Amino acid sequence: MIVETVAGKVEGLERDGVLQFRGIPYAYADRFRPPEPALPWAGVLDATSFGPSAPQEPSATDALFGVEAQEYGEDCLVVNVVTPAADDTARPVMVWIHGGGFTNGSGRSPYYNATRLALDGDVVVVTVNYRLGALGFLYLDHLAGDLTGSGVNGIRDQIEALRWVRDNIAGFGGDPGRVTIFGESAGAMSVGTLLAAPEAAGLFHAAALQSGAGENVLAPETAMRVTEQVLAHLELTPADVEQLLDLPVHEILTAQSTAMAAALTSRPDPRRPSSGYLQLPFAPVVDGGLLTRPPLDAVRAGSAAGIPLVVGTTADEWNLFAIQDSLGDIGPERLRRRLVRMLGDDRADVAVELYRAARPTAHSSKLWCAMLTDRVFRMPAVRLADAQLAHTPDVSMYRFDYRSTAFGGVAGACHAIEIPFVFDTVEHQGVQTLLGGIDDGTRRLARRCSAAWATFARTGRRPAHDDLDWPAYDLSRRATCVLDREPTVLDDPEGDVRAFWNSEGALP
Repeated sequence: MIVETVAGKVEGLERDGVLQFRGIPYAYADRFRPPEPALPWAGVLDATSFGPSAPQEPSATDALFGVEAQEYGEDCLVVNVVTPAADDTARPVMVWIHGGGFTNGSGRSPYYNATRLALDGDVVVVTVNYRLGALGFLYLDHLAGDLTGSGVNGIRDQIEALRWVRDNIAGFGGDPGRVTIFGESAGAMSVGTLLAAPEAAGLFHAAALQSGAGENVLAPETAMRVTEQVLAHLELTPADVEQLLDLPVHEILTAQSTAMAAALTSRPDPRRPSSGYLQLPFAPVVDGGLLTRPPLDAVRAGSAAGIPLVVGTTADEWNLFAIQDSLGDIGPERLRRRLVRMLGDDRADVAVELYRAARPTAHSSKLWCAMLTDRVFRMPAVRLADAQLAHTPDVSMYRFDYRSTAFGGVAGACHAIEIPFVFDTVEHQGVQTLLGGIDDGTRRLARRCSAAWATFARTGRRPAHDDLDWPAYDLSRRATCVLDREPTVLDDPEGDVRAFWNSEGALP
């Protein structure tokens, strides 16, 4: 199948009942500089193979779940399109932004195989590669005027991909007037950032955020310290910054790893609810250009007015990180020491009492994971939903409760577990490592979740459908769809915990 794009013709392949177009260039970019639209090509571009992924170090998560090694390269700004048909049906479009802590990941991951989502939901799905780590988010504005904006180039890439969708998706059977952006983890944090970016306005019409919200950005002062660490590792001075343009990629990645290791040992900033525990030294910078204020502040002020949202987290987000760190029981005394550093003496005792009452038999490490799940993931999601309610009634909240039996059952409903349910890839090889096996209840929940996300993209309202009750979220009831083998609806789940964290001090 051949489709005409603005830059030239592309030829994809048909597989499993859908058309797939892989590795289509949407932009090009010189190192540390903004993306430009893809240059035109002659003839027909072979779009049957995935393009390179953004340069990155090997991922512990990929290794854990058996994701195969990929080709990497700086010429990585490509999209992949999966569509039921390249016709004039004008289907809803869903643009997926992958996670990976802003340093890892790719739109080609088998976890994001969009065949079932596209076919059963009758939607067009686009997955995006964007620049990662230092190459996408190293802040150089203060060192080189011609590199201004380097701290948000990964987000600029995403915006350029959305422009590509606007200009080309009709040829793939999609409707450029019905574009939903969705992502998980750093992908959801990217979505939260796009909600605040004026340059992204009008390029999407709905947004779904899975385990990420609008608080994982860096102030310029913080970003400058990261830049200092990178330069120091490379034995460069600020005056030598132009040498970064010619260094081998592997040297930059090694310096990037050094900065990430330093972030892991940093003390949390008590003024920032997620700082110090989900350390992301490479993340969008509030640079005064693309981002003039933190995304949550912008959303509160109406930057995403009229954009329907689906926002949520998993029940046990932090369990995945505890597994990767081989966390044993930290014991009650160590738990309290950590909480005192984070909250102070009085509030540490309140937190222990609150979480112990809800989990009377849990050991201290489980309490710590529950606290970080709420502090780092759930509370930012709640704050974003609350902020957007002032500007649209179409906000929906979820909590994903399906618990994995993998790793001796300690994974629970961990970070990233909902992804194969949204894409309905629970049958795919590799997913079993995360889920620990599947049954009819697993498959049924995957169909419900995939249909919910497609319904949201189609209607631009709530994800509810004939097989899933999902009321709208509001500040009085706070109705939350609990996605499990048998989904339920809870009003303000663990409201006492929510009140505790928000009274501790939400971002202004």
